[in-house]
Amino acid sequence: MDWNGITVGFALTGSHCTLEEIMPQIKRFADHGANVVPIASHSVMTTDTRFGKSADWLQQIREITGNEIISSIVEAEPLGPSKLLDVMVIAPCTGNTTSKLANAMTEGPVLMAAKAQMRNQRPLVLAISTNDGLGLNSMNIAKLLITKNIYFVPFGQDAPTVKSNSLVARMDLVMETCEMALSGKQLQPMLIERYNY
Repeated sequence: MDWNGITVGFALTGSHCTLEEIMPQIKRFADHGANVVPIASHSVMTTDTRFGKSADWLQQIREITGNEIISSIVEAEPLGPSKLLDVMVIAPCTGNTTSKLANAMTEGPVLMAAKAQMRNQRPLVLAISTNDGLGLNSMNIAKLLITKNIYFVPFGQDAPTVKSNSLVARMDLVMETCEMALSGKQLQPMLIERYNY
């Protein structure tokens, strides 16, 4: 697919252990000519963890995309009326974000951007990373699975013997999922043996 002229909203939420896996996916879009508009949750913007410092992650995102990061509700709100994003992906999409999206809650820039994308009836792609995907969050995932214009990066159990409720997407399939979503289709198979990959 020719990504030149396509604007991709790439939103990151606080599954900090997944950020290293996400950076090459952002770079793939940029390398293929897409205009990547980065969006980050408060957690990504402010939290240092054993997986890295927020300032380092943010600098890397800016260098890859060449764009400033949307980091507030006020900055994200114009994405609706401007219809800027052709496709938006939330990767990683935490259980917290999944829950709020499924229940129409808007408390930060990522969810505001997602709401704008849904308002415009344009594709929203979710790359879940949650320890309770087969627990309480399963009902939220189910609601989103049947929601128009929402697509999932193929996902599966990442550590079934030690975290039996945990689900994580194949982050290396983000671009392929977005490509299919732009044509109104879900990349298949959607349910995979994630822990074998």
